[in-house]
Amino acid sequence: MQARMKNPVFVLPEALDALRGLWTIIEKGGVPRKTHALVHLRASQINGCSVCLDLHARELEKLGETRERLFAVAGWRDAPWFTDAERAALALTESVTRLADRAEVPDDVYAEAARHYDEAALSSLILSISMINVWNRINVTTRQVPGQYA
Repeated sequence: MQARMKNPVFVLPEALDALRGLWTIIEKGGVPRKTHALVHLRASQINGCSVCLDLHARELEKLGETRERLFAVAGWRDAPWFTDAERAALALTESVTRLADRAEVPDDVYAEAARHYDEAALSSLILSISMINVWNRINVTTRQVPGQYA
């Protein structure tokens, strides 16, 4: 596999700086790093972003994630290894990532996330989900190759 072009954030480095700046803010919202990484892995599964699948699976391993949980992210609803807060974050991730399927995030999905995360954490989570969708769309569009980011 060969990329169609250099990653746009390296062509326009100010974009990378802006995304890194946004990530710095997102990290201050009170959501556990592991939850962000689970959300990023799930969105990347939905979007078929091999670069982000590779990156976030490795990140989760470094964070001490178990193989059971790592392998079960796509089937989180039927797996016993996720907390209620993580389930709420994963459900929100799926709804935000699949907006084209419903054109909205269902009230019950949003309410469950809001039950587990205060306003700052929920804001962090929403921005995190949005950001991974940006990265997925950049990488998929330009056919970035996994492992070349390292």
